[in-house]
Amino acid sequence: MCGILGIVARSPVNQLLYDGLLLLQHRGQDAAGIVTSERNSFHMQKGTGMVRDVFRTRSMRSLPGNIGIAHCRYPTAGSASNSAEAQPFYVNSPFGIVLGHNGNLTNSDKLKEEMFRQDLRHINTNSDSEVLLNVLAHELEKASVKLRLDPQTIFTAVSNVHRRVRGAYAVIAMIAGHGVLAFRDPYGIRPCVIGYNETPEGIEYMVSSESVAVEALGFRVLRDIAPGEAVFIDEDGAFFSQQCAERTALNPCIFEYVYLARPDSLIDGASVYEARLHMGEKLAEKIKRQYRHLQIDVVIPIPDSSRPSALQLAAGLGVPYREGFVKNRYIGRTFIMPGQAVRSRSVRQKLNVIGVEFKGKNVLLVDDSIVRGTTSREIVTMARESGARKVFFVASTCRPVPN
Repeated sequence: MCGILGIVARSPVNQLLYDGLLLLQHRGQDAAGIVTSERNSFHMQKGTGMVRDVFRTRSMRSLPGNIGIAHCRYPTAGSASNSAEAQPFYVNSPFGIVLGHNGNLTNSDKLKEEMFRQDLRHINTNSDSEVLLNVLAHELEKASVKLRLDPQTIFTAVSNVHRRVRGAYAVIAMIAGHGVLAFRDPYGIRPCVIGYNETPEGIEYMVSSESVAVEALGFRVLRDIAPGEAVFIDEDGAFFSQQCAERTALNPCIFEYVYLARPDSLIDGASVYEARLHMGEKLAEKIKRQYRHLQIDVVIPIPDSSRPSALQLAAGLGVPYREGFVKNRYIGRTFIMPGQAVRSRSVRQKLNVIGVEFKGKNVLLVDDSIVRGTTSREIVTMARESGARKVFFVASTCRPVPN
């Protein structure tokens, strides 16, 4: 899970990119980066940590230009602590390209070997995003004639990327002296949306992982990038798009709607918030149909993303909805911490119980999902310690589990 952003504007984009990353911070908190382009030169600032920690006033001043891309990272491949894997990645040949990627490649090891043996390219990190950048760079070099680049050449290169790469990927890239390129895998697994802003100087364009960044920065949503489609916006603001995959199908990652995306976002035309409400409705129907014997006094969500589902579930069952946990927003995600003892301790630091909502009650706890179940077990223990008579645990995507 990562956040990607690209803007072609009529004025400097450094502040817009920074603000956009703040709006996408929920998608990645381990590293962040911004690259801007001015007169065929890239200006880059990136590092590990939250967006507010990576960028200072002096670094923002060193990011001139009306075109740029940005990335915030949550590592699903490679290392979380390696600053060399902060994105965007840069390669100098051909043209000069920077790239940010959201997703996972399933044939990354094979591609890395091909890059070294056949394409004579060295991959310096364990990040599949660097592999993807070098595949794109190689295909651009093959497709171009005498290093001349036009939209059709770029789309041909993306078509060849689709043929070689397997997995989930939403990509934002910038080619020095040419413009911003964005494309999505043929199954549309990871989201990518286009926004625009009409100014007296001309239309500005923006590409983002989620619509919330588009709207909050004063742009209007144009549409989602279709599965397999590529979009290119040149330095003058001309917009080009083309379908680059032979076979496509929209199969978005369900976890975007369950957990990853902000509830105020639209993904492929569907409201994330409404999707979570519908999950709660369906769960209520299933409980009434298959688990009518459960005696439930109160429905309590595990904050934050399970709240819409829990609210609708409580309404469907006709039982009270209550807040029983208070979340400390300054604790990191517990399911990626090393060791069960550390995870258990972090859960108790992250969530504090409002005991009065549990004492003597049969409680239905609602989470958005269950990854390992270790965090869920600790939460159930906390509920029992607070005096709950019975505890039922459910994720918005699965059936109730009595404890």
